[in-house]
This record gives sequence, structure tokens and C-alpha cells, in this order.
Amino acid sequence: MTLSLPELPFGLEPFGPATGWNYEDGVLTGSAGARQDRFVPPGGDALDTESDAPRLLGPAPAGDFQLIARVRVGFAAAFDAGVLYLHVGDREWAKICLELSPDRPTICTVVTRGHSDDVNSFVVDGDTYWLRLSRTGNAFACHASPDGEKWTFVRVFALGDADRAAGASIGFLAQSPTGEGCEVSFDRIEFRPTGLADLRDGS
Repeated sequence: MTLSLPELPFGLEPFGPATGWNYEDGVLTGSAGARQDRFVPPGGDALDTESDAPRLLGPAPAGDFQLIARVRVGFAAAFDAGVLYLHVGDREWAKICLELSPDRPTICTVVTRGHSDDVNSFVVDGDTYWLRLSRTGNAFACHASPDGEKWTFVRVFALGDADRAAGASIGFLAQSPTGEGCEVSFDRIEFRPTGLADLRDGS
């Protein structure tokens, strides 16, 4: 079932384990079940089936963009997270997360090219933070912010070939890799059909 948000110029479809995504009064809510994650261990066999987590994704419009949301996570166990998610292929996807990693809220990123990497960037206070996923040209970037105004550069990367990157899907994910489940919410959702002139100037 397609979920349409007034803030987004594309519909969203659920992927992964079934969950109760809901949108009401500007707030998107979802949940992960016990030990649900989307991660291919870097030391494992890339042919193994990776674990999976609930995702709500739609096709990014052509060209540059910014997907912005404030995420709140009901932290209960290590690595519970709310995520902005990018998908360009079955083994090519990326996450920027507000994650309990493992005992303090942390901004983390994962880029998967067959195997996943795992990068912790900085610790934050509380259960709420702003995340931004953007595309400028053929590159994707991740930023985070305490207030949605001043942004901290987290990561820039390429993913997939030009055709797959141009056909990227973007959206939201909930995960609870070690716990019994995790509830997440996203508000202040915004889509901007522009890239970033400077990744590091705080804008």
C-alpha cells in the first residue's frame, strides 16, 4: 500500500518485515521488531542473506535533492535506531542513523557495497536529532543537526554506477538489532529539490 505524505513529491512503499507505518498530523511513526536490522557484517560472506528491517521507501526524483527529518527513537537496547535510508541496489544501500551505540545516542552511518561498513561519528544528547540525506551530482552526503539549522557534515560517498545512483530510492527505516523492538518517529519532514553547494559550511 502506497503512503502519501504531503511533504514528499513521491509515494512511499513498505519493504522488509511487516510493520505498522502510520502518518498523522505531520508525524510518521514506525517500529522494528525483535532483532531486526539491515546490515551485512564486514567479516561475513557477502552471499549470505543479510538481516532485514522495516523500510518505507519511494523513488527519488531526478537530480539533486535533500531529504530532511527530525527523528525520535524509543531507545530500549543497544543499536536501536531511527534511520534515513538510501537504496540503489540489492547490495548497495546506505543509512544515516540516530542510534544507541551501544549505550549513548550517537550519529552513525553505514554504507553497503556487498558488505556493510559501520562508522560512529559523534555522541548526542537525548532521543531526538535532525538527519539529512542529500544527492549532489553523482555523490551522496549525510549531515546531522541538533536544531535543523546548523548542520554537521558526517559523510560523503558514491554508491552504485551512474544509472543505479540516478534511480535511487530514499526513505525511512527502524531497527532493533539486539533488542525486543524499537519505536521511531519522524517529523519536520522536508524534501528539497536542490543539492548542497558546500558540504562543510554548516548550511
